[in-house]
Amino acid sequence: MIDIWLPLAGGLVLLVAGGDLLVRGAVRVAGRLGVSPLVIGLTLVGFGTSAPELVTSVQAALSGEPGIAWGNVVGSNIANILLIGGTSALLFPIAVAAPALRRDAVVMLAVAAVFTALAALVPMDRVVGAASLLLLAAYTVLAFRQERGANGGALHDKEIALEALDPGLAPRPSRQGGLLLPLILSLGGLALVIGGGAALVRGAVALAQSLAIPETVIGLTIVAVGTSMPELVTSVMAALRRQGDVAFGNIVGSNIINILGIGGVTALIAPVPVPAAIAGFDAPVMLGVSVLMVLLAVTGLRISRREGALLLAGYAAYLAVLWP
Repeated sequence: MIDIWLPLAGGLVLLVAGGDLLVRGAVRVAGRLGVSPLVIGLTLVGFGTSAPELVTSVQAALSGEPGIAWGNVVGSNIANILLIGGTSALLFPIAVAAPALRRDAVVMLAVAAVFTALAALVPMDRVVGAASLLLLAAYTVLAFRQERGANGGALHDKEIALEALDPGLAPRPSRQGGLLLPLILSLGGLALVIGGGAALVRGAVALAQSLAIPETVIGLTIVAVGTSMPELVTSVMAALRRQGDVAFGNIVGSNIINILGIGGVTALIAPVPVPAAIAGFDAPVMLGVSVLMVLLAVTGLRISRREGALLLAGYAAYLAVLWP
């Protein structure tokens, strides 16, 4: 069993450590170049913390494991809402900013609905992948313009969360210092993420085969939760530091990036069909829990501890249905 659990555990460790180094290095490179904190929050930090999901899904698709590739995307979104959102709200109620509901939550719902329909009706080919990436680019530009006009807001919440986790992650506009060390840090983190993703996929496939468990179940659970560790860490730390609004923006932003960015890159590089089990059950569950979270957030612009417990119970029920 060591050939199964060692790649799984080692892959998870490499993904979390590599993702952290990648974000730290990217933030510092941007700071050396004088890039604004808003741009960093909208791009480098947001996409950096999603690097484990991206690498794992692409590695799985290239290896001919669509259940793990798409299970990781869908399962990560479900875990973001039910597990991470529930845990964060249970620690401290999640405050929700009205602009985040009007724009980001609406986009998250629209993206989840379109993905659910496409997964059931058409193959996820390169055309769908390219369209997804164009939509993500358009959304990022739109959000950047709105955030710049409002002097910051929900979409750079990951930056704030990472700064709360470690003040060393705070982007600084100063051009002082060299680029070599931050670049080495970024490249080292990227190497760890790529190696961790490959190891995680190998271990997940071996585990599924040894236990006669469908690869889709492994992708939706073990792989999805493992690659969501950066989001879990930032959201929980935000909750502990009474920054509940950060947790909401982190979850919503991650879910949008997972579908449009990670799903888009996966379809573009290694187009594989979404397994029927995911398209018929898990994708609708993802859409349903997305609607649930938004409904909870609308009531009083907060997600209470009781509602957080409800989300966690929902994740336990989902696992009970899913796991054979």
